Amino acid sequence: MISVPVIETARLRLTALTEKHFNDYASMLADPDSTRWIGDGQPLDRTNAWRSLAMLIGHWQLRGYGMWALELKDTGEFIGRVGLFHPEGWPDLELGWMLKPEHRHRGFATEAGNAVLDFAWNKLHAPRVISLVRIGNDASDRVAERLGGEHIEDMDFYGSDTHVFAYYPPHVEQRRAFA
Repeated sequence: MISVPVIETARLRLTALTEKHFNDYASMLADPDSTRWIGDGQPLDRTNAWRSLAMLIGHWQLRGYGMWALELKDTGEFIGRVGLFHPEGWPDLELGWMLKPEHRHRGFATEAGNAVLDFAWNKLHAPRVISLVRIGNDASDRVAERLGGEHIEDMDFYGSDTHVFAYYPPHVEQRRAFA
């Protein structure tokens, strides 16, 4: 079994998703405002939230990386998920994030995203990471831009018009060489 590394930032702890996070995770995925920009845009019931959690946990085993639970460092409160995702059929290694509504617009996604990109560059030696952001999700567009994402194209991704932002390791001089 793979050990999920714990990453700490100034305000956050990125830690392994576990069953202890399930009630908060299921609540987040039951909220239409939280799910409108992912998957089919529909909220999930507890059964499908469990499947989602199990898939994200299994992704670590299959790929050696994945999504972390995002907790406030000072209280341990679960505030969302963040991490790397690359299931079968995905266009590239993706950086994704989702925060509970009451924790949005405080810089948490950017702070956590920077930590995840550092992990991608220094631990995985990834040549590129992308974020897939549905057109209209202006808040996530801004997060991707603050993380240094370059809007490289728009695509139809599972029936939704989607911005593709690309991130490159700091040492890469010719970004388009990886595109």
